[in-house]
Amino acid sequence: MRKILFLMLFLSSLYGMAEGGADRRYWCDITYRIAHPVLDAMSRGELQKTMLTEFSPTFDKRDRRVAYMECFGRLMAGIAPWLALPDDGTKEGKMRNELRQQALQSYRNAVNPSSPDYLCWGIAGQNLVDAAYIAESFLRAYDALWMPLDSVTKQRYIKEFKKLRKIDPPYTNWLLFSSTIEAFMAKAGVNDYDQYRVNSTCRKMEEWYVGDGWYADGPSFAFDYYSSYVFHPMYLETLQAMQDAKANTRIDYRKYYERALARAQKHSIILERLISPEGTFPVFGRSIPYRLAAMQPLALMAWHEELPAELSCGQVRAALTAVIHRMFDHQVNFNAKGYLTIGFCGSQPDIADWYTNNGSLYMTSLVFMPLGLPADNKFWTDAPQKWTQQKAWSGESFPKDHQWKDRITTTDKW
Repeated sequence: MRKILFLMLFLSSLYGMAEGGADRRYWCDITYRIAHPVLDAMSRGELQKTMLTEFSPTFDKRDRRVAYMECFGRLMAGIAPWLALPDDGTKEGKMRNELRQQALQSYRNAVNPSSPDYLCWGIAGQNLVDAAYIAESFLRAYDALWMPLDSVTKQRYIKEFKKLRKIDPPYTNWLLFSSTIEAFMAKAGVNDYDQYRVNSTCRKMEEWYVGDGWYADGPSFAFDYYSSYVFHPMYLETLQAMQDAKANTRIDYRKYYERALARAQKHSIILERLISPEGTFPVFGRSIPYRLAAMQPLALMAWHEELPAELSCGQVRAALTAVIHRMFDHQVNFNAKGYLTIGFCGSQPDIADWYTNNGSLYMTSLVFMPLGLPADNKFWTDAPQKWTQQKAWSGESFPKDHQWKDRITTTDKW
């Protein structure tokens, strides 16, 4: 009997590895399809020459060159964890190495005034947003993407980041763009990083937290996905970078981080429950063309191996894989040159907001962060499991949900 049980467990593990391997190959293929046109062109200094751009029918009067910075910064924030994995001889490893080398050259071009793909630093308030995503990509793959850059390129980034201090951010999630940039500079050893921009943002995040895993986008609550797009990830990364920098200020970054992590875990539970049995999730709020970025906290928790006890690796991978299939298998999400089109599931330009261009849409790459886990990690090897809505709508037992409250309190250190 024990031999039979062992054989069953062994066969089950092989099944899980096979399923997880197929899922990973699919995720890699979609990620490569999204990233390659951008990085191949930009590494050759030809992104701004060749990218087939698209703008909202109601696009405002800002300089349209912001599209290239949006495209590059947001893409890199999503794929940075994957590119940070060590090289290997697999097909995936070769894809990853190709993209990493292209990314490193693209980073150089982005701040080189002599490059045709020098980005439009400082021409619009929008630059603050996408500079933050570039800084976030460095935080997510510090050793693989920041450290290999030459000293001139690094100095250029610091100079460009500091120039963005002249931008007065709106009293919304934009505060986190400033804090992410400044916290990155603190981690990178820049002595004159702006401590006030970091700490005042942290205090505002505490004021704007409304409970049960949700943040208000400023003084009033907005029912949209901005808790996913910005609040949870950038707040956590601001706090972690300040710990990495060993910054000693009034704020206890470690305790703040632990509390923010618990909130992100609760929000991940909510996001998993939003995924229907068919692999769809509800469309509401602004910026919905960001597509899969709505699931960013769930992906972030998986990558950090901090999924809450209520969520197994097998169910999260299965749920996210189902969503990716629903979005990318049958609808046309790419234009004639391989760049993303404006839409949610296909080409749907009329759902664009006034600030949307198809560079904005590379936020969708943020869901692919679990690729930063190696192929033998349990996220990829565990057998797929039904997610919550599949269980609920098939008459099976499923976990109850309930209100969640903070348990960690903080006070200033002095």
